[in-house]
Amino acid sequence: MGDVENIVRKVARRPGGDAVRTLTILILLGVLVACSKPPQPAATEARQQTGLESIPAPDPANYPPFSDMSGWKNPYLVVREDGIGFVDLANREVHILKPEEIPAELVSLPSSAWPYGRVVLVTQAVSKNPSDQTKADLRKNRALLLGTLQELDVQFREAPWAHE
Repeated sequence: MGDVENIVRKVARRPGGDAVRTLTILILLGVLVACSKPPQPAATEARQQTGLESIPAPDPANYPPFSDMSGWKNPYLVVREDGIGFVDLANREVHILKPEEIPAELVSLPSSAWPYGRVVLVTQAVSKNPSDQTKADLRKNRALLLGTLQELDVQFREAPWAHE
């Protein structure tokens, strides 16, 4: 920073008016701003703790056959136009959640709810003649869900789409 201050002092002493000094100062400030980098996070920073770290990585060898996903025992999520359906496997009830509520719901599950490891089953509810708005809402909710799962380091398995 000392070199810049010396240059500014020299320019300020020169004859030629305030315009040259102001322009020089602005150029030097611009160079300083352009050359400075915002602090970067360390590459070795650990992933933020989610509460799901104790759940082991998924083991596809333990999954039920794809032809019979009715035997799925891990969390089961249904992308809907009005949110994300969280299927209660005990009674097959669907609880509609906002995409931002998914992390808390998954973290709240006991480790026994994850017999296949950190993997969920994802399907999409499809109506017979969806409007363009319905299709857009489904795409948005699916993208939000999959992004959330990626942030949580939870894999997903696609199930055939459910028809409403």
